[in-house]
This record gives sequence, structure tokens and C-alpha cells, in this order.
Amino acid sequence: MKKIGVLFGMENSFPGALVEHINARNVSGIQAEFVETSAVHLDRPAPYAVIVDRISHDIPFYRAYLKHAALNGTIIINNPFWWSADDKFFNYSLAAKLDVAVPPTVILPHKKHPEGTTDRSMRNLEYPLNWDSVFAYVGEHGFMKPVDGGGWRDVYHIHNRPEFFAAYDQSRDLCMLYQKAVNFNEYFRCYVVGQSKVHIMPYDPRKPHHERYVQNPPAYDPKLLARVEKDALKLCQALGYDLNTVEFAVEDGIPYAIDFMNPAPDADLHSVGKANFEWIIREVADMAIAKAATAPAPPKELRWSTFLSGASTTAPAKQPTVKRSAAKRIAPKKSIKNGDSKTPEPTA
Repeated sequence: MKKIGVLFGMENSFPGALVEHINARNVSGIQAEFVETSAVHLDRPAPYAVIVDRISHDIPFYRAYLKHAALNGTIIINNPFWWSADDKFFNYSLAAKLDVAVPPTVILPHKKHPEGTTDRSMRNLEYPLNWDSVFAYVGEHGFMKPVDGGGWRDVYHIHNRPEFFAAYDQSRDLCMLYQKAVNFNEYFRCYVVGQSKVHIMPYDPRKPHHERYVQNPPAYDPKLLARVEKDALKLCQALGYDLNTVEFAVEDGIPYAIDFMNPAPDADLHSVGKANFEWIIREVADMAIAKAATAPAPPKELRWSTFLSGASTTAPAKQPTVKRSAAKRIAPKKSIKNGDSKTPEPTA
């Protein structure tokens, strides 16, 4: 019997629904359950063919456990080696190389020296920094956020230089990004599964978290949706994520990739809504079952390049399939309407 394990933390609806959905299919030789582990022994492989990881980014013990499991042939969704190495600034740099639109972005030195370092540790750093160059490139209206963060923690909306420096003073020893604000007319959050399937969800980051997924969206320009689909796939295939969300803020018809380092994306029934929840459960179940059929899949070579590339994972399909949240979102002969509503707030 091959087991699919779900590793999770405080979330409730997604893990249980995923396990229930997989088991309800009665696939011969495959069973899903919640991961259970104690102290991890070096000489004992994990008893799972596949593990869907929802929590190891917050728990170093789990991250070490997943790397050990992957080394012994368990397929992890998402690759714990690459997820450990990733950061938002690299993602933006990669997006620019892939010709995916991203706002002007800079990475800032730590305001407070990281623990165990002093001024002498920073002797390669220009001092004082050329702040005029930063503002000339990004502007004075933007967002400051951690280079390796999520959940809108330590994110600051900046409108002028005093607000910028007040936020920077509060950033402690975090490494921060400063990014130009996008004055968006449309905003999309996209589930990407298996580097091949995309589910485009209209989203409004200005609203409370439980109201952000737009339930009755207008029709959108099919050309815009096609570009969002293409760019979402391009990013996830380059990064190697089998489960991710990619967010786009659209200004003047251009979808800017704002956030796409979400390998444990929000999948709570009460925030994403029933239709989106059912889509993500079904597609993650499909992917986990397909990967279980190929497990165990130990790395072919014991070297870091193999671990980072996730060489044991399934290659993306040649012809991606795209499903949207509602049919009217892809209605033909419709164009994006600009200027029909109040000027929206920019986003992080």
C-alpha cells in the first residue's frame, strides 16, 4: 500500500478534505492520511510515497524531516530543497529574465545588523546609502516587505519618504524589499498545480481576508487572461513548484507579477469559497495520486544540483489546461473596462 501523507499546521478544511477526497476515489494500492512522525532516525525512510507539505516553512524540524524523506525516495509537494533556497528578490529577478512584467524593485540592507555581526561585518556596504537613487528608480509610492516572508507580515504601504524611513526603522534585522506600487484595475490570484494547470481567481487585496476572493466578477478580456495564464505557468515551471499561487496586479492592461512564492497557498474553504476549494482539492488529489504511482523516486545522483532541481518529480504536461472560477470570466468579445469605478488602492 502506497501512502499519501498530508503535513499541516493550524489549517482545518484543506488537509481533511484532501485526505477524504483521495480515499473516496478507492484507487487500488493508494491510501491518504495525516503524516505522523516522532524523532526521525537516520536509518529509517519515511513511510510515505508522497507528502503534501503545508507547514515546514514554519517548522525547521519538519523541513529537515522532508529533506530526509526526499533523499530516500518520497516525493514532496513542494520540493523542500528548492523551497529552502528561494526568496522573493530572486523570484523578481527571474521573472524579469523570463519577460514577465514586474514592478521596479530594490533589495535593502538590514536596518539592524543580524545577530552576531557588527559594523565591521558590513565593510563592503556603501555608506551612507544612495537613497536618491532608490527613490528615482522605485518612486515614493510603494510597498516594503521581507525578502523571505508571507501572510502579509511586516508589510508596509509607503506613500512618501517619511513613511519609507519610518517603516525601515521598524524592520529590525529583516532583509527588506522596496517595490513600486501598482495602481491596478484588475487583480488575479492564480492556483497553479503540477506546473500545468491554472485556475484564475479574481481577487481584491484591499478587502478583509475573508472577502478577498471576488464571488461575482465581471467579464475580462480573453487576451489578458491568456497572458496571465502563460506567465503563471512560465514562473512555476522555472521555479519548479508543483503547487503555488501567483498574483498579478493589472495596470493599463499589463499584468505585473506581484507575489509568486506561495508554495503552501491559502486553500481554506471559508476564504477561497466553495468553487475554488473544490477545484484545488480535486487537482491536488489528481497530482498526488499520479506522483504516488511513480514512487519511490530517490534522486538519481547524490548532489545538490539534483536535489534542487527536483529531478524525481513528474515533468509538466506539454499542453497546459486552464480552468477559471466562472465561465463569464472568459466571455468573448469583452474588454477590460477602465475608469468605470473609483480609483483602486495599489497592492503589495
